[in-house]
Amino acid sequence: MAIHLTKDSKVLVQGMTGGEGMKHTRRMLAAGTNIVGGVNPRKAGRTVDFDGRPVPVFGSVSDGMRATGADVTVVFVPPAFAKAAVIEAADAGIGLAVVITEGIPVHDSVAFTAHARARGTRVIGPNCPGLITPGQSNAGIIPADITKPGRIGLVSKSGTLTYQLMYELRDIGFSTCVGIGGDPVVGTTHIDCLAAFEDDPDTDLIVLIGEIGGDAEERAAAYVHEHVTKPVVGYIAGFTAPEGRTMGHAGAIVSGSSGTAQAKKEALEAAGVRVGSTPTETAKLVLALLDDRQRTL
Repeated sequence: MAIHLTKDSKVLVQGMTGGEGMKHTRRMLAAGTNIVGGVNPRKAGRTVDFDGRPVPVFGSVSDGMRATGADVTVVFVPPAFAKAAVIEAADAGIGLAVVITEGIPVHDSVAFTAHARARGTRVIGPNCPGLITPGQSNAGIIPADITKPGRIGLVSKSGTLTYQLMYELRDIGFSTCVGIGGDPVVGTTHIDCLAAFEDDPDTDLIVLIGEIGGDAEERAAAYVHEHVTKPVVGYIAGFTAPEGRTMGHAGAIVSGSSGTAQAKKEALEAAGVRVGSTPTETAKLVLALLDDRQRTL
């Protein structure tokens, strides 16, 4: 019941000894994440105690992988060092790099996502909340106590809306929730997650959350039409956003008729996706679809 992250994932935290890294490592451990080490070249060889659980610090991602068999890294380093951190992880051969850091220059994101892709490393983010497989593992900053394991897959540009839909559908539960980030350049797209959820036998329904700006949602709609057989429910943030003004995420900007919430809604609905006008209505659409599915079984 998971995509990309399971109870067997072994997680490193780049930047674990910083303020944000310490705080969220403690939260991830409390959620059951198998964190096997941190990475800080200046503190290699030390051990950090998290409420009675010692976590070693390695000088590099490759050292951590050799010592622990880690296959996931969560990146909490400052923006100026994020590019180097992700490239280091990709060169070490890690399978998944979850980049929480916000404020990374776009040209850096272009460079490290391309580098990672060429080396077979999946990047989630940057500027994202990470991903969680409830009851198994949590890589990032998503609250672990607002939902439970279930059979809904969630992919979202927005961290806040990820949390809201998780909470509104907490009685149903989720297979995996993926916050892909809202920057203009991200390593994992809606389409990547749609494909993974379509192939996951334990995901029955997919929730897709988008927002104004760009054409990612329109491309996702085309993919749903051609390749997805499972029901998909969508929500687009930004119906009231003024034209030409950046709203929240760096990628959320509307120019003319391109990238508007209405255009995205229409594209998704044309592909058979039911689109809610609010997060609460979106949750109700999910419940109605699941109820219909249950009656037909």
